Amino acid sequence: MTHLKPVMLNELIGFTNTDPEIDRLIKRLNNQVPQPDCRLSQDELVKLYDIVSANLDTRLSENDYPDSLLEQQQLLFHEMESQISQLATDDRHDFFIVIPIADRPQHLKNCLNSLLTLCDRFRYGSRTNNRYKKINVLVADDSQSEDNRETIRQIVNSYDHRGLSSNYFGPEEQQNQLAKLDDQQRLKIKRIIGDHPAHAFYHKGASITRNICYLKLSELINNNQKTLIWFVDSDQEFRVNYNSDSRSVYGLNYFHQIDRIFTKTKTQVVTGKVVGDPPVSPAVMGGNFLDDVAGFISKMESLDPDHACEFHQQKSPAVEDAAYHDMAELFGFKTKHNQYNYSCTLDGDHSNKECLTDFAAKLHAFFDGQHPTRQSYYIHSSLDSRITPARTVYTGNYIINATALCYFIPFATLRLRMAGPVLGRLLKSELDGAFVSTNLPLIHKRTLIETRESEFRPGVKRQCNKVNLSGEFERQFFGDVMLFTIQKLTELGFPKTVPDDKTIEKTISLVTDTIHEKYLAKQDQISNSIDALRSRINHSENLWQTQINCNQIRDNLNLFLNNMEDNFGKQSNSYQLINNNTHRQSRCNEIKHAIINYPSDQNSWVEILRREQ
Repeated sequence: MTHLKPVMLNELIGFTNTDPEIDRLIKRLNNQVPQPDCRLSQDELVKLYDIVSANLDTRLSENDYPDSLLEQQQLLFHEMESQISQLATDDRHDFFIVIPIADRPQHLKNCLNSLLTLCDRFRYGSRTNNRYKKINVLVADDSQSEDNRETIRQIVNSYDHRGLSSNYFGPEEQQNQLAKLDDQQRLKIKRIIGDHPAHAFYHKGASITRNICYLKLSELINNNQKTLIWFVDSDQEFRVNYNSDSRSVYGLNYFHQIDRIFTKTKTQVVTGKVVGDPPVSPAVMGGNFLDDVAGFISKMESLDPDHACEFHQQKSPAVEDAAYHDMAELFGFKTKHNQYNYSCTLDGDHSNKECLTDFAAKLHAFFDGQHPTRQSYYIHSSLDSRITPARTVYTGNYIINATALCYFIPFATLRLRMAGPVLGRLLKSELDGAFVSTNLPLIHKRTLIETRESEFRPGVKRQCNKVNLSGEFERQFFGDVMLFTIQKLTELGFPKTVPDDKTIEKTISLVTDTIHEKYLAKQDQISNSIDALRSRINHSENLWQTQINCNQIRDNLNLFLNNMEDNFGKQSNSYQLINNNTHRQSRCNEIKHAIINYPSDQNSWVEILRREQ
């Protein structure tokens, strides 16, 4: 029998419309029912706290997450965990949080710090011997730098000592894992795990790294359906922002909510989303970002530069799904707005001129994936309405059970972007209702506050003030080709039914032509926008140009436009790559062979997983 009185539950239950069943459960929990044993089961306890916490979530959202209500939420879940700890067993899910990383130690530290804060805040599974017994972390290191590897190892160890069971899974550990396979097995899944020599076992890519993690996790979990695996990216944190003032809060009890989804439904894969910075490459954001920059400069031209900043109360439409994407219509989204306003992020008293100075200085962060005018924010919804059929996996925020380890990240050795959406289309065709999306986003921070840059991005090269996105751009283009090819093939029954080689080749060719045409049209738009904006910046005689010392501002704006032209203009390396017929055909052949071999790769993978368990 529980001995702790449910103080917070009793205090908050009055805000909830209870039915007779709930009333009876409350009385039993308070020992008000004359029965020999009025002990509640774990399911009954969780049901009570679910009802109250759901109501509190709504109040938090409606009142902009005040500290007083956040404290009530925290105390409520502490109380729930205390109640559950009085029971004989706690059969809720355990979690493995898996974080692939490559040369981003500071990002990892921020990520793990937020995870520990989340654990402290909600105490999911309670803490025994100063450790959270239901939470484990696996950091999969794909770094090239020896210094970064050592730093990452030290960071992992430090959080392990602080009670967050954390394991370093570096290059040596990954090679040891692969050494458990014989030569024939490794050959069979070569397209899934790659074939990197020991002396260059780094920067294999996030997809290959995740797949190697799958092998390790299969061994650790041994088909235990009460363990969930949560993949997150190192540049994310376990909290949400909820409006444009950049405040973020620990307002979601992720572990509790995810446990409920897998407990109540037959789900095998859950994908969350992200808020904050967009989850896509700058390769597909240039056009609409230039529109927003032009709109900001246009408004600034009409203002007194020394007047108090007028960019804090911007009326801008709510950011729509995929509003940051230049080709959102490809994904079925219809954007209603062509331009979004910029909201100043400076604190304290400052002028329009200082806002412009700050805006111009942060433009280079776009090339690391920031989109200052089209960040997304968390919008509350009930748990039931959060669960919807999915078609895309956000690889930076998805959860699987042990059964779903058979669905590896496909086509990993091609190193294409869009791996998550491609996996999602395949899961949708095979899992149907067991693959869902939920409104449990993580906040995404592409850059570090200190440097306004990412520590490392594959396919992005920097030299002095020059940024070369051509590697990432090329991977994005052919990632789009792969995605929409797979989408069309799944409509024909793939992968259960494999079309003949000619059908696959024809599909790839048609998709490539369509995508190429859209990229060229976007290039024309971007080139025109660059020319127009450069002319305005350098030749305008409006007030803001003549009354303020704007050399640094103009230099930063021109540096941004020069990098935009270098990456998206008529002579850019990016477009030369995708316009080259020989290169395009070579990539298309790789895609064709990867698709043809996917069913056999899948069979080999399942066979090896069974041996690992």
